[in-house]
Amino acid sequence: MNDLFSLQGRTALVTGGSRGIGRMIAAGFLKQGATVYITARKAAACDATAAELSALGPCISMPADVSTVAGAQELATALAAQVPALDILVNNAGAAWGEAFETFPEKGWDKVMDLNVKTPFFLTQALHGLLTKASQSRPAKVINIASIDGMSVNPWETYSYAASKAGLIHLTKRMSLRLVKDNIMVSGIAPGAFASEMNKDARDHGDEVAGRIPAGRIGVDDDMAGIAIYLASRAGDYVVGQTFAVDGGITLARG
Repeated sequence: MNDLFSLQGRTALVTGGSRGIGRMIAAGFLKQGATVYITARKAAACDATAAELSALGPCISMPADVSTVAGAQELATALAAQVPALDILVNNAGAAWGEAFETFPEKGWDKVMDLNVKTPFFLTQALHGLLTKASQSRPAKVINIASIDGMSVNPWETYSYAASKAGLIHLTKRMSLRLVKDNIMVSGIAPGAFASEMNKDARDHGDEVAGRIPAGRIGVDDDMAGIAIYLASRAGDYVVGQTFAVDGGITLARG
C-alpha cells in the first residue's frame, strides 16, 4: 500500500512553485520521494523556495516566465537539458483580476486568460516529448490547477478568472482524451479557500472565511498535497479528465 502513493524515482515540474498552492504541492511531492523542479517568474523567490524545500529532497529552481508561448517553449528546452524524461507536470501558475463590470479592462482579461488557459495547453504541448518518454514505463501525469470558481459562481466580480478556470476544467477533459493515447493521464484540482498570495482573504482573515465553509476551516498544506500526490502516484493511474474540488464543501453550499 505504501508504494501506491510513492513518488520515488519520479521527476516533477511545478509551475508557480515558489509560493502558495504550488509550494504546497512541491513539498508534498518531495516528501513522497520525487525530484521536483519549481518554476516562477521571479528568480529570487524561486531560488529561495527551492533552497528551503531542498531540506525535504532534491528541489531545483528553474525561473521562467511561462505567460507566453515563447516562454513556455524556453522552459521546456531548459528542462530537456536537465532531465531525460518528465513524469509529472503540474500546471499551477495563474493570475486573477477583480474589477467592476463597468470598468473591467482588456488587460485584466488577456493577462488572466493567457496564463490560466493558454499557458497550460502550450506548456504541456512543449513538454509532450519528455512526458511521452516517461510514459513508456508507466503513466505520466499532467495536473491542471483550476478553482472552484470555475465550477460555481463566487460573490466577487472576477470575470476573466472565473471564465478562465471554467475553461481550464473543460480543457482538462479535452486534453485528457488525446493524451491518454500516449499513456499520459490529465486531471485537475479545483482548490477552495487556501491561504496564499492569490487568496489574501483566506490568508489574512482565516477565521472569518472558515465560518462560511461547511467543514469549518480553510484548507491546509496537507489537504492540497494529499490530492496532488494521489493524482500523481500509482493511486491515480486510472483517473482521466476529472477535476476534483478540494474546498471543504463550499461548492455544495453555493448550490
